[in-house]
Amino acid sequence: QVQPVESGGGLVQAGGSLRLSCAASGRTFSSYTMGWFRQAPGKEREFVAVISWSGGMTKYADSVKGRFTISRDNAENTVYLQMDSLKPEDTAVYYCATARDYTNYLTSVVSWGQGTQVTVSS
Repeated sequence: QVQPVESGGGLVQAGGSLRLSCAASGRTFSSYTMGWFRQAPGKEREFVAVISWSGGMTKYADSVKGRFTISRDNAENTVYLQMDSLKPEDTAVYYCATARDYTNYLTSVVSWGQGTQVTVSS
């Protein structure tokens, strides 16, 4: 089973950028759909972005479309989330997840990372 570990969170001013990384152990990384989710204080965990095993298909939440970019490097067993034009409402703990199926990624998550904090100041 692939176990993801996030890194790259931090404090940034509104309008700034951050790049999150998710390194996943396991020889079968390239066969998994990978996704990013986030949870703000007092709110439910929400979907941010997902990428297919090949990287050929991606999907984004409307709230981040045009500002965030998900990508992956299967040779390095890593998935990235480039976050630009950050807003205070992007403040949350960001989680990386592995899933078995791109089409049904929400119901096929098999593992979660521990999360990384992103704080955007106004």
